[in-house]
Amino acid sequence: MTVMVAEAGSASGIDAARFGSYQFRITALCALIAGLDGFDTQAIAYVAPTIAETWKLDKAAFGPIFGVGLLGLTAGAFILGPLADRIGRKLVIILCTAIFGLFALLTAGATNIDQLLFYRLLTGIGLGGAMPNLIAITNEYAPARIKATLVTVMFCGFPLGSTIGGVVSAPLIARFGWEAVFICGGIVPLALIPILCIAMPESARFLAMKVDGERRVTPILRRIDPRLNPADFVAQVRKEADAGAAGKFPISGLFRGGRTPTTLLLWLAFFMNLLVMYFLVNWLPSLLRGNGLSLKIAIASTATLNLGGVVGAIMLGRLIDKREPAIVLGIAYLASAVFILIIAYSSANVALLLAGAGAAGFGIVGGQIGLNAVAASTYPDAVRSTGVGWALGVGRIGSILGPVAGGALLGLGWSSQQLLLMALVPALITAIAVFLLRKVR
Repeated sequence: MTVMVAEAGSASGIDAARFGSYQFRITALCALIAGLDGFDTQAIAYVAPTIAETWKLDKAAFGPIFGVGLLGLTAGAFILGPLADRIGRKLVIILCTAIFGLFALLTAGATNIDQLLFYRLLTGIGLGGAMPNLIAITNEYAPARIKATLVTVMFCGFPLGSTIGGVVSAPLIARFGWEAVFICGGIVPLALIPILCIAMPESARFLAMKVDGERRVTPILRRIDPRLNPADFVAQVRKEADAGAAGKFPISGLFRGGRTPTTLLLWLAFFMNLLVMYFLVNWLPSLLRGNGLSLKIAIASTATLNLGGVVGAIMLGRLIDKREPAIVLGIAYLASAVFILIIAYSSANVALLLAGAGAAGFGIVGGQIGLNAVAASTYPDAVRSTGVGWALGVGRIGSILGPVAGGALLGLGWSSQQLLLMALVPALITAIAVFLLRKVR
């Protein structure tokens, strides 16, 4: 009993606490926002074929539109992520939700490419700023024994939201026009804001760093576990903050101690996987529509790809815990390349197409979440945050390049099938990089 109380009285006491209704509420709210994030991120891909037909545009024109949205995601992560350390995670989450909700709503009124580019950039900033803080606050309030599970489940809200977008987009477009997708994607986040103001707590660690930190964290800690000692919690958080500031490690640490091959292979895997992932989720509806499939089937294929990602994230996460991570992910990426091949050649067989899309999403979308975990476990504590942050940063370059390159190649006259076959290349490179990672780690 003494040991349990001591743990509860430290900053790690939240880690040792039971999982109760309070933490469940936090996780559920974060998963809901992640779902809305996924809906709005994917929305442009679902409506692109209809906008192209309505505005008499070539499909290639959407390469920059997809790319600028992802550029906004990157900018949001870099700008609004660190801002949370200054003004609090709750406020930034609410601000980001308001931003992507408002500009999704304004996107419904766009009448030309320039307006679409502008609104997608600003929507992306809100979308990109939300996710790092959702991950951080879910992780903070989760007990240690189920942290990875809860963060994974919460993160699955993103592809699940993309999947729901696919289910509702086709009937919305058919009945009300493409604008209805963005109206839906704007109104729901804005309606959620009052609930977040009331029900979402601030980060306990953020509050602990304030002058009156003990008073601020006491109500939160009491709701998690009455045994938690606010004074001990505040003292431990401040001690850890001082130690973290003293132990900051420069990027050069990623290339010391024989870590250069590991770092380069991780960067290659992140870059290539996010390139093919965002190429597929953005371009698949337009490419399949170009192959003569109905808008409903084209959208359903991408929704199925995202749903496969949800299943993949959960199943691969469990396998990674029990088996060699590099082998599990390498096989998943290798299989994904095969299923991309099936997508490219199965437009005449809808059942095979949907099966191939779901299986490809299982490995590519689900595997990305597993790859995040592999990166975190690869580096020692001193360079872990730097290592994961830079791998994601390099990966985001790929996420922007993939959709933009797709538009450029379409502009050069490439067929939909040729583009899908080209997606095999980054999937295979990702598999090779992950397999090699096992040898050099």
